[in-house]
Amino acid sequence: MNIFKRLLKIGQSEIHSLVEKMEDPIALTQEVINDMKGQLLATEEMYISARAVVIRLEHSIDDRKAEAIVYEEKAEKVLLMAQNKELSKEKAESLAIEALRLQKQLLDESEDFKEQALMHKKKVEEIEEKIDVLKFNIGKWKKELDSLIAKKQINSATEFANRQMANIDNNSTVDMLKKLRSSEQEDEAYAEAINELAKLKMNQDIDYALESGDSVKKDLENLKKKLGL
Repeated sequence: MNIFKRLLKIGQSEIHSLVEKMEDPIALTQEVINDMKGQLLATEEMYISARAVVIRLEHSIDDRKAEAIVYEEKAEKVLLMAQNKELSKEKAESLAIEALRLQKQLLDESEDFKEQALMHKKKVEEIEEKIDVLKFNIGKWKKELDSLIAKKQINSATEFANRQMANIDNNSTVDMLKKLRSSEQEDEAYAEAINELAKLKMNQDIDYALESGDSVKKDLENLKKKLGL
């Protein structure tokens, strides 16, 4: 996955386009993230080393400046001793010159360390920028990975649901429809039988009424005959 080490400043849409072309996007995206995490760790170690150099140089600068002040004070002290007749003028000036020479040497070293510190500070700033870029891009790739995982989970759930539905359609639903159809046919036959029974009963009632009516009419005629009407 070294090819991804140079992909430091690509956008989210470019990442998405790149991921779509991967054969195994989740595994490869995780590999990209791990690779960048490795780069980040190495870069942070570089930062620590470079920053440590700067700190040491800054301490050296402070130490040289402090020591230079001490030698300046020594030069002043021997000159005052000569003024107070505690030390010969020639000896005092010789010691003062040596103290001032050491002071200048310390100040020169301090300036040299200062230049080195500035150079290393620029390196530290470059390393800091790379760390920021790596962290930012790791975040973007993690976002893409989360999206891929969520998409896979949704697809898996959808596939599972579809399989369950397909199983129902192939088995349970068909059986249920058959039962419903059979029940419906039985209900229709039962309703038809009741309807036929009702019609038969109605016809029997009509026939009975007609027969009863004829019988009463005969009785009426017989009664009329009896009465001579």
